Amino acid sequence: MDTHELHVDTSHRKVVDITDDVASFCEGKGDGLCSVFAPHATAGLAVMETGSGSEEDLLEALRSLLPRDGRYRHSHGSPGHGADHLLPALMSPSLVLPVFAGKPALGTWQSVVLVDTNVDNPRRRVRLSFVSG
Repeated sequence: MDTHELHVDTSHRKVVDITDDVASFCEGKGDGLCSVFAPHATAGLAVMETGSGSEEDLLEALRSLLPRDGRYRHSHGSPGHGADHLLPALMSPSLVLPVFAGKPALGTWQSVVLVDTNVDNPRRRVRLSFVSG
């Protein structure tokens, strides 16, 4: 299995498009599966359209579902940090993409994004793994 680790800074963007990194990792590898994994208790991954306002719409929906206030039992860190720990239950920290001829088989408008609402730690890792088919 071929693996690579990305280092992603989420201090300026809470939804970070990593599609180009995933595509570069898969380049030349033929057919198979690419696993994308964020080893964090407060981040998730998604496949979605980017660049059309969808990123802010997603963050607005998450703010509605997971308000940043004092309601959470998990209460260390910044105000509302408990919401960050619920994010991976709604948005998986992993996904698997089919790869054909060294290219992720994404639809025309699909991008791979890392979602991280945690303001306490903007340094994130994403592990990419490729299994030949």
